[in-house]
Amino acid sequence: MIRRDALLEYVRGSLWVLPTLSVLAALAAGSLLSLVRVGPRSPLAFQGTSDDARTLLIGIAGTMVTVIALLLGLTVVLSVFVATFAYSAAGLYTVGVSGGSRTETFPRLAVSGALVLLFVSLGLLVYFADHLVHSIQVDAIMSVVERGTLAVIRDGLFTGGQDAPEVPGWAVPVTAPRSGYVQAVRPGLLLAQPAGRGVCLRLRPRVGEHVVAGTTLAWIWRASPSDPAPDPRAFAPVLDAGVRIGFERTLEQDAALGIRQLVDVACKALSPAVNDPYTAVQAVDHLSVIFCALATRPLGNHIIHSGNGGAVIIPGRRFPDYLAVMCGLIRRYGAREPTIADALLRLLGNCAAVAGGDPERAAAIEEQARIIIADAEREVAQPTDLAYPYAEAEAVRQALARHQPRPPPPASSSPDEPPAPPPR
Repeated sequence: MIRRDALLEYVRGSLWVLPTLSVLAALAAGSLLSLVRVGPRSPLAFQGTSDDARTLLIGIAGTMVTVIALLLGLTVVLSVFVATFAYSAAGLYTVGVSGGSRTETFPRLAVSGALVLLFVSLGLLVYFADHLVHSIQVDAIMSVVERGTLAVIRDGLFTGGQDAPEVPGWAVPVTAPRSGYVQAVRPGLLLAQPAGRGVCLRLRPRVGEHVVAGTTLAWIWRASPSDPAPDPRAFAPVLDAGVRIGFERTLEQDAALGIRQLVDVACKALSPAVNDPYTAVQAVDHLSVIFCALATRPLGNHIIHSGNGGAVIIPGRRFPDYLAVMCGLIRRYGAREPTIADALLRLLGNCAAVAGGDPERAAAIEEQARIIIADAEREVAQPTDLAYPYAEAEAVRQALARHQPRPPPPASSSPDEPPAPPPR
């Protein structure tokens, strides 16, 4: 049984579902319009003869075939163009012919519908050409990734920050039914079984990580090793319903995917084959927006408790995990370019300004700033090229210092104590 969320995800990524539905809708519309009888003087009716109608339908069908071939090469949704072709081609079976003989009567309104679809298709073709020119620009692509990732952080990312219990030695593993990436987790479905049995369930992979069929997907255990061990076969259907495993990562609950996509853009721009530091800096600027959003959210393990000792634990990434992966990859590829170090330190400064006084995040930001400067000093030959990175590193330190707790003021001396002697 295919779950609805998995089906929707498949439909969004498929190139055949919507065109097929469009063809069926076009054939149904053509059949219905053919039943509507309008006179030749109606403003909605096609004004030509049956031969003119057949010539028109042949021309529209041929044009759509050419356009479809072009769009197939550009891998875009073909729904309207395929529907127009199917509508016009199907009309050739009824317009101007009946029982194998030529006839002058034909469904004029249905032929007018083919004209309408033709102009709709041409309008969409012009729109697509304009959209294509703008959408293939790297800035537009990175903006789309940024907006999608911010939406995940706002609505799809699990609230974390809780300390998860360690998996005890008496825990029972539940294996993955198939190989693939963990695309989404439904905590409510997972909690139903443990809540009724007083069992703790902890997933092993995080959302976005890969699992192999037959390896451990989750552990289940009861509070005491003396209690009867839970049956993994009873929990397998629950995990299959609550954990969606697919062939690719999706952005539904996986903010790390959007971060990784922008990191890949930066790393490819810094490769010797491309050598485009400016694009890498742009990618870091988009990452800065994402990390500032992450810096203000509680991250980490997501834990749901039931009333009788049951719990579901969904492991999650903490802020230092996100930061280390992003900074590490770009830093190693761009250590020779001072503008990359400057951009990364500017990102860290923005995070330090919004992260508040969280000591874990402050320590991660300080550590990454130190490593970036150390790598740049090792790889850049001229110290004067590092003037801007040094300034940004100092700005990071100042931003972190502003959020550190201030030491208490010294205790004032009592009235009976003599004043301190003046300094010599």
